[in-house]
Amino acid sequence: MAAKDLYEKDFYKILDVDKKATADEIKKRYRSLARDLHPDKNQGNTALEDKFKAVSEAYDILSDSKKRAEYDEARSMFERGGFRAPTGGQYQGGDFSDIFGGGNPQDIFANLFGGGGRRGPRKGSDLQTESTITFKESVFGTTLDLKLNTDGNGPQSISARVPAGVNDGAKIRVKGKGAPGDAGPGDLFIQLHVKPHAAFARKGENLLLTLPVNFAEAALGADIKVPTLSGEDVTVRLAAGTPTGRVLRVKGRGIKKGAVTGDLLVTVEVQVPRRAEGKVADAIKAFAQATADEDVRAEFITKAKS
Repeated sequence: MAAKDLYEKDFYKILDVDKKATADEIKKRYRSLARDLHPDKNQGNTALEDKFKAVSEAYDILSDSKKRAEYDEARSMFERGGFRAPTGGQYQGGDFSDIFGGGNPQDIFANLFGGGGRRGPRKGSDLQTESTITFKESVFGTTLDLKLNTDGNGPQSISARVPAGVNDGAKIRVKGKGAPGDAGPGDLFIQLHVKPHAAFARKGENLLLTLPVNFAEAALGADIKVPTLSGEDVTVRLAAGTPTGRVLRVKGRGIKKGAVTGDLLVTVEVQVPRRAEGKVADAIKAFAQATADEDVRAEFITKAKS
């Protein structure tokens, strides 16, 4: 794309955001537009497909802090009709050869983005899309099969490998699946969203799990079966007198990411009987009588009053 085309485009207007918008505001607005304009939802509507490409191009610049700063500076420069020299002086139009070795303003603008107006054919623009995967897929990896319209010739099937251990918000790149260009197509970037799991969570490479146990198991100790994300159970030893909140570590049952494998951290949650009737009530009363001499709050009250 010619440099002139770049600096004449108002990427903020394309995304409908203020020039002072934060990175989060830009991301939120892009996601909203991308959902509405995505080619999969608007097959055959070339106008919306072109708008989707424009929105993707604008987000590619404004979501990158370095590119955004360069774009803001360059666009401001050409709107003023001048360029701010490294010494702080102002060049108004004229010849820029003293600081850039010649070339017209369009070439200078293009140089800010790593290209030159006279460097021959350019690759096509990079495109962006989004995909949602399950928590389990983010841990063990998966393959995405997408249908996207990247070249204006209708939807095409694109396969992308998601590596094991990716985090929510991660981006993966599919080379050569972006917009077409004279020097070849650009790349496709896929931003991943991970669905929360009903039982598991993660912290770094460790998996987290809250395990309910009954009062007897916590008080007397027990061997407890604990589910893992892979589907098999492991047995952990619960020591007598285990309180709520104690964390048990199961080595090597976390997330494998490269050469590192995390652990499974199991937080114990002691369950109190919801209904105490009959023999259960009798047993609890007997327990209360047997431990009547133990004041479990004595130390706490002393600390509170100190």
